[in-house]
Amino acid sequence: MSETTLFICKSCHRSSAEVPTNEPCDGAILLEKISNLCENHESLMELKIKSVGCLWACSRGCVVAVSSLKKPTWLFVDIKADETIDENTTALLEFTQLYINSRKGNVPWEKVPEVLQSAIFAQIPSVLNHENLD
Repeated sequence: MSETTLFICKSCHRSSAEVPTNEPCDGAILLEKISNLCENHESLMELKIKSVGCLWACSRGCVVAVSSLKKPTWLFVDIKADETIDENTTALLEFTQLYINSRKGNVPWEKVPEVLQSAIFAQIPSVLNHENLD
């Protein structure tokens, strides 16, 4: 089984136009919340969580990518770190578990948590697995 990585843009901020001085960005808040939740999920202990300086979708923050070497990368946008953060992080971890359990990284639409269905921005094929790209 390939290692799965959850990339989280730590500089995303959508709560207001500017990040208040000495306050964490929404991406950093999301990163901390997901990291803490993963500690309580034994099935996700193998998941690597990596912060990224910027995932270049600033107008669509917070941005998260789920990736594995031989599977497609899923890119999620508009993940809020507000009062819905618990629902959003739980949904991301549910999706990630489905992704890990899928041999090819394909998660059927009806299994994608509803809160994430509108957040899917892209599914990018793996550079190592070129079969069935048509």
